[in-house]
Amino acid sequence: MNEKLKLNPKLFEEDVEMKPSRNGFGEGLILAAREHEGVVGLCADLTESTRMEAFAKEFPERFFEVGVAEQNMATIAAGLGVSGKIPFIASYATFSPGRNYEQIRTTIAYNDSNVKIAGHHAGISVGPDGATHQATEDVAIMRAMPNMKVFVPCDWIEAKKATIAAVKLWGPVYLRFGREKTPVITTEATPFVPGKAQIFWRSRKPRVAIITCGILLYQALRAAEELEKERIGTIVVNSHSIKPLDEQTLLEMAELTGAVVTVEEHQIMGGLGSAVAELFARKRPTPIEFTGLHDTFGESGKPDELIEKYGMGVKDIKGAVKKVIMRK
Repeated sequence: MNEKLKLNPKLFEEDVEMKPSRNGFGEGLILAAREHEGVVGLCADLTESTRMEAFAKEFPERFFEVGVAEQNMATIAAGLGVSGKIPFIASYATFSPGRNYEQIRTTIAYNDSNVKIAGHHAGISVGPDGATHQATEDVAIMRAMPNMKVFVPCDWIEAKKATIAAVKLWGPVYLRFGREKTPVITTEATPFVPGKAQIFWRSRKPRVAIITCGILLYQALRAAEELEKERIGTIVVNSHSIKPLDEQTLLEMAELTGAVVTVEEHQIMGGLGSAVAELFARKRPTPIEFTGLHDTFGESGKPDELIEKYGMGVKDIKGAVKKVIMRK
């Protein structure tokens, strides 16, 4: 691991701390609101699930419960966002930005309104809720939207930092959070800079760069650890900023290794993998393999089992690394 970034020293141990990234949103929102009087919160009848409950209790005059009305929530926030407030809207990602895409596009993004969109319970790690509640296209639709920034934190600490950082960025921001408890990878001392990727693992002689984001960063690090034992060196890059993408760092990794694997809990079309492929197609053609959902919906099941079934686990990442090496 990269010791300079001060990652969790117990990351690969059995008793590694586990917490859902949505918890970081809840804590970050309160910290941001204490510092900025303009921060307000809107929720679509999911305050407990989205961890906005604590914010509502501490700042009742700055909280708005709009009910099961995600489209209305987006348009109200758009007005607040062009009126000097910093609104955060929270719901499941399948509903926001899923159900209210048009309102986000026309009233928020088109007007460059200062709204922060928290998409919760994203990815197939939602588990038993099934395909209808497993947002796996959300990054694609938000990345394609003009004026929108997109961040996918890897754990609850990074989620907290991303939430706080979003307040300081003007304009629409999409933040993606998960429901399931996942390993805590970073620490309070690990830096978070919007638009700046980080190297979390670096072998002495790296042959492949693994570019990832979100909770699957943990699987990528475990894969790198196992590949090291097989004398296959890698670099693992935490690309939490999907838009803006850290082009300089990613191009440097492609130049250094000559092969890339992307890993994301999302459709391989339109998400992180597509963003990286577009970059390389324009500036540095590089062999690349994509790990994620391959044009399919998920299903009900345990999160870990679904990640394995749909080809996003450690063995799948290792397989992609070995496959791309053959293409160099």
